[in-house]
Amino acid sequence: MTIVIGGAWPYANGSLHLGHIAALLPGDILARYYRQKGERVLYVSGSDCNGTPISIRANQENTTVAAIADYYHQEFQESFTNLGFTYDFYTRTDASHHHQTVQQLFLQLLAEGHLYTKKIEQAYCEVDQQFLPDRFVEGICPNCGAKARGDQCDNCSAILDPLDLLEKRCKICGNEPVIKETEHLYFAFSKFQSALERFVVQAKNDKRWRDNAIALTERYLAEGVPDRAVTRDLPNGVEVPVEGFRDKKIYVWIEAVAGYLTASTEWARQHGEALEDWWNEDTIAYYIHGKDNIPFHSVIWPAILMALKNPSLPTHIISNEYLTLEKKKLSTSQNWAVWVPYMIEQYDADSIRYFLTANAPENRDADFSWREFIYSHNGELLGAYGNFVNRTLKFIEKSFASVMPSGKIDETIREQTVALYESVGTLIEQGHLKQALEKIFEYIRVANRYFDEQQPWLQVKKSIESTGHTLVTCTYIIANLAQLLQPFLPFSTEKIRAMLQIETIEWREQTVLPTQLQAVTPLFERIDVARIEEEYNALVANSQVHH
Repeated sequence: MTIVIGGAWPYANGSLHLGHIAALLPGDILARYYRQKGERVLYVSGSDCNGTPISIRANQENTTVAAIADYYHQEFQESFTNLGFTYDFYTRTDASHHHQTVQQLFLQLLAEGHLYTKKIEQAYCEVDQQFLPDRFVEGICPNCGAKARGDQCDNCSAILDPLDLLEKRCKICGNEPVIKETEHLYFAFSKFQSALERFVVQAKNDKRWRDNAIALTERYLAEGVPDRAVTRDLPNGVEVPVEGFRDKKIYVWIEAVAGYLTASTEWARQHGEALEDWWNEDTIAYYIHGKDNIPFHSVIWPAILMALKNPSLPTHIISNEYLTLEKKKLSTSQNWAVWVPYMIEQYDADSIRYFLTANAPENRDADFSWREFIYSHNGELLGAYGNFVNRTLKFIEKSFASVMPSGKIDETIREQTVALYESVGTLIEQGHLKQALEKIFEYIRVANRYFDEQQPWLQVKKSIESTGHTLVTCTYIIANLAQLLQPFLPFSTEKIRAMLQIETIEWREQTVLPTQLQAVTPLFERIDVARIEEEYNALVANSQVHH
């Protein structure tokens, strides 16, 4: 099988917060799992360095767009690496390879007759003397009455045109813009309405998309897919390679979503591979993002791929709902957020990965609270998983001088283990990562009960033979946890493989056990519960959310 996994591209205009990681982590779990199974995997993403938010930030800080983009791209790369993300290629939209490939795709769309020119009215700020990009226009959403940006309402998920907004304001200077005529290139999305409808019916029947993606996409299609402008008067981005439009930029509708393809193209070039071997009708393509990005991946991108005659359409859409923080909506502007660089510095990467998977916003919004985070680390990671590994291996170290006793693996546990690979693998492939992790932790609880019932500390005084069976069974469980948990908790499973001298990473039952253990070290440290209050108070003190 060929698996292509695209993680949404974070905007390089500010640090990542836990909401970003909650939305993107499923991509890494899938990539690790499929590689472990021995499949061909290409996992790509990058930093979105074009577009308006970055120029807004650069304006505010009296610096250049490039300086902001460089700073955050670097920080993103470090954050992803420290969290164990295994992108095959993590690039950026201001890279020359991205610009070139996007321009080629654009010219291909033009040659195929999918683009046309149209004179339109657009918001123009007379104070700043420029046409305003969509995000530079703010106002009130005509659908739900919430505050919204010119491209999208975060409150009701409606895709907007800046001219639809009520009480329009220029984001740069706060004045009301005027409406002026300008000419743009449009993409004939409406031509793909019926093809998109068939595509979504198929996705629904195959149960390969999350429910929120199906529901939202059906809503967009019911309203009718309008043609959209694909050029904009933007300060930075990919230049339009068409005479008469060179002062304009290719709009994010096409440019940013094309990143999955441009990144794959560049990766293939660097590795001397043919892109068609990765992007074809047999490819299983996963797209990982938050719910605000659904229409771009379920409507816009498939339509562009259809227009380019690229047969590799999105097969799985893994679109998370939002992560709230201490029961309130995350707000970067009010600093009501937990920032990833801080989190990595203070806490174990596996604790972050565990919490954001076990409490993932898969079907509805989920909440991050410091209390839940620290209790889940101490109770589940340390208390159940870390404790089982430690008590078993420490016992062998102490009572058998680290030499593995001989014994037989308990048959019932063995059957459960073989079945677990099957059921967990299926859940991962379907994008039900929370359930997959829950299943493994049920198995860990069974393992702890088994250890308690066998009482090896008493067994060893009566019968070395039955103690051997117990310890061999428990070590067998640990060897299999080192594989089953590898997609989820890569740092602790690496420690286990070192202690048990396991060389291979594969998705199947492990029966070969070490003859001797390496030095036994704990997988996790306890976190002092006093930190709950400290962290919460610091969050409140540093934010501008009014209580």
